[in-house]
Amino acid sequence: MMWLRHILMCLVCLAWLDIHSAGAVESAAPKLGDSPGLRLLDEIQTVITDLAESAKPSVVNLAPLTAAGRGRELSQERVPNAPGSGSGVVIDPDGHIITNNHVIGDATEIEVRFSDKSKLIAQVVGKDLDTDLAVLKVTTDHPLPSAKFGDSSTVRVGQWVLAVGNPFGLDRTVTLGVVSGIGRENINLSRYENFIQTDASINPGNSGGPLFNLRGEIIGINTAIINFAQGIGFAIPSNMAKQVMEQLLTQGRVTRGWLGVSIQSLTTELARKFGVKEGEGVLVNEVFEKDPAATAGIKPGDILTRIDGTLIDTPSRLSRVVAGLLPGARTKVEIIRDQQRLVLDVALIERRDRTVTTSLPLVRPELKEVKIGLEVQALTPGLADQFKLRESRGVLITKVDSGGLAQTEGLQEGDLIKEVNRVDVGSVEEFNGVISKVRPGETVLLRVLRESRAFFVVLRSTQP
Repeated sequence: MMWLRHILMCLVCLAWLDIHSAGAVESAAPKLGDSPGLRLLDEIQTVITDLAESAKPSVVNLAPLTAAGRGRELSQERVPNAPGSGSGVVIDPDGHIITNNHVIGDATEIEVRFSDKSKLIAQVVGKDLDTDLAVLKVTTDHPLPSAKFGDSSTVRVGQWVLAVGNPFGLDRTVTLGVVSGIGRENINLSRYENFIQTDASINPGNSGGPLFNLRGEIIGINTAIINFAQGIGFAIPSNMAKQVMEQLLTQGRVTRGWLGVSIQSLTTELARKFGVKEGEGVLVNEVFEKDPAATAGIKPGDILTRIDGTLIDTPSRLSRVVAGLLPGARTKVEIIRDQQRLVLDVALIERRDRTVTTSLPLVRPELKEVKIGLEVQALTPGLADQFKLRESRGVLITKVDSGGLAQTEGLQEGDLIKEVNRVDVGSVEEFNGVISKVRPGETVLLRVLRESRAFFVVLRSTQP
């Protein structure tokens, strides 16, 4: 909040200068309350206080209910200081409430406490673990104060925001801050991440509450903080929350598009090996048989750059963009193959309950090791069973030298090498044939299969 203090100090100084400059003018000095600086401060204060007053009634306190008692005297009790207690926001006068899934947990009924101290019991309409969102519904005989969604795609770093929630049981606490960042991912809070980062204070109990812009529109649903840091909180963008909510309301679950590829980040060494720029796309390391990508002709080693014109520069963005498309939709997928750009028409299907695998081993830009440090042998049915491989061709890594380059880059005994420098290798002879053409000091691109996961890795051959 240091930035806000600086701004307010500047405005106070402006007001002081206005007042004392005006006092130097004989017989025409205006009243103190009429100075431009003070009027500006008062206008800013009024905007914020009016926003807080209009926003608070739509924010509710939520607490999961648990069954207690015995026999016919079975009743429901509010869990005191329950870890799942949190906030929510009413998004229409009919009583629909959006919150975080982790706030309600496995509860089917939630106690909702409103700003006028009244309480109602909410039923769970639906929830989505992949985005950590849930929709509840209370039944009431009168319209409820509600808030409207804004367009999170217009959110900009530096704009003012207001977080409202119930931190530590303190009902409808209001904090002012700015948007510190957008498009935050790899926070490991949910499968599809595109968080708005804010320095508006978000504490335990704020989860599920709204993040407002200065027009009183919901631009995010507050979801998490970094415990060891101050001024770092995250909110789910309103556009994502609205899309999930609409599907939960209409069909009780969320359906997402499925492309059918496994992908990994395009690092410096991989980009160089494939002849593209670093971050220009994501690398397809596996294409699932009979899925949309395979049907459309996408192959391992393709660089996927855009989907329907949207830039794809990280694995998380690919997952999020595809998930935002409905099953059955036809989409234009742009790829680079052998340094040639292609556009393929792909018909998506519904995502099955499995994760798009991204590569774990990451390659550093500079490799100083001069020894690859691995041994291979032909794949046999017994070895395939031992290492849980559903393959009949390839060469199996049987030894990885301790401290060698292969180990450093994440390779393990039992990994199956499927390609060397984009050439299929089904036997030790084919593997040696390709390796024999590599000159000392050149890099070697391997496509590796580990159980059900595929990935590319770059090694450097022995230096002269």
